Amino acid sequence: MSIQTPGPTVPDSAWFKSSHSSGGGGECVEVAAASGAVHVRDSKVADGPVLAVAPGAWARFVGMAADRLG
Repeated sequence: MSIQTPGPTVPDSAWFKSSHSSGGGGECVEVAAASGAVHVRDSKVADGPVLAVAPGAWARFVGMAADRLG
């Protein structure tokens, strides 16, 4: 895992929010899958720091989160 500032060169079109995100401008993250990493950023600070996570680690995180919320 690494934190990069400024964010990596990921096209704006690659970023997406969860379908569970509200449109009210609350706390939300955006995710972009790229070659060799999944990038995560604060949706309110698009040009801020970006967390880069290995795809396998991201898959495990999402799986654990789904189990806890399910």
